Amino acid sequence: MQSAEQKVRKYITENRIRGTRLLQKLVQEASTRGNESGAQAVIIEKCRELGLEMDIWEIGGRGLTGHPAFCSDREDFKGNPNAIGIMRGSGGGKSMILNGHIDVVPAGDPNDWDKDPFSGHIECGKLYGRGSTDMKGGTAALIMALEAIRNSGIILKGDVIFQSVIEEESGGAGTLSTLLRGYKADGAIIPEPTNLKVFPKQQGSMWFRISIKGKGAHGGTRYEGVNAIEKAMVVINRLRSLESERNARITDPLFKNIPIPIPINIGKLHSGDWPSSVPDLAVIEGRMGVAPDESQENAKQEMEKVLTGLCTDDHWLKENPPVIEWFGASWLPGDLDPEHELIHVLADSFKRVKKKPPVIEASPWATDGGILSKVGGIPVVVFGPGVTETAHQANEYINLEDIFDSAEIIALTLLEWCGISEES
Repeated sequence: MQSAEQKVRKYITENRIRGTRLLQKLVQEASTRGNESGAQAVIIEKCRELGLEMDIWEIGGRGLTGHPAFCSDREDFKGNPNAIGIMRGSGGGKSMILNGHIDVVPAGDPNDWDKDPFSGHIECGKLYGRGSTDMKGGTAALIMALEAIRNSGIILKGDVIFQSVIEEESGGAGTLSTLLRGYKADGAIIPEPTNLKVFPKQQGSMWFRISIKGKGAHGGTRYEGVNAIEKAMVVINRLRSLESERNARITDPLFKNIPIPIPINIGKLHSGDWPSSVPDLAVIEGRMGVAPDESQENAKQEMEKVLTGLCTDDHWLKENPPVIEWFGASWLPGDLDPEHELIHVLADSFKRVKKKPPVIEASPWATDGGILSKVGGIPVVVFGPGVTETAHQANEYINLEDIFDSAEIIALTLLEWCGISEES
């Protein structure tokens, strides 16, 4: 007689084509921001096919937008819902949230792609398209794991709450909405593209805008003005020093393979409107990383203090201090003890499938895990298939074999974590 583990692994092996077709359908739906409904319809249809208890709703309202962790500049969420499918357990086991985001970043210039960005083209064991790695491949792995358990006749003791949320790429409002709707669990897995590494910890991040004032003048007599770009360079150089100072404090061994654990990235610089004029304003926009054990507020205060200190060393900046704004997207950090039971269960499942222990590291980027852990108090691990280097890039792809391995690992984790009912 086959064990539960043997049943689910056999099911996944025999149904790889089904899983691949599901992922292909998801990728072919261009679920960029404000256009998530088509891909969510695919998810909803699949969840109903599996007989999951469904909850579908449009996020928004004062409870969400007024929450301290809410971050979005989107004014209208209508027509693009969150979708949740619940596989109820028989009782007496631990529950699990499986959280995936359906939104993808824009494809960029289609001429940079070898195929249509939303083709779902398959070649040499890889499926191509925007969102294949980040993170529809991970979502497909979650659904394959649930389908394998369900269609193998296995009943778990604990509930499994599958979540397909919007707005992850813009700050996590979709996942925050699930918490405010009452969805909590004893653990959570987010299958972002970790290259099958296990991430107990993840950095947070915040967007900032710094405006630096100059004094306009004719370019021929530039000495009569103060060049805002040159003053912006002073600010940028100090931010580089701050980045070094902050990262020198990171001693957690999980970050040892990450060159810059919490970067300060300068993403935009705008100044001037005429080559023969001295610019009187420069605006810097960027992203500040936040350590797993650090609050966003403390990180903000540190940068603001540095800018204040800069003003004491520069006469112009003292009289015309830079103005900093915190705007746009923001992600909370996540910090799970690597010795937590959830990590051990997942690592053991990994060993059974891959015949070797997993690599356990800290995440080099933020996810919705920070919201689940910091706001919801839920232990969260980030683990999934995907080639991180291709995320947000042209010709994004995912190795199909990694999806199937992930599905097996996650299915075995659910069997152990939630427990198997005697009714199975």
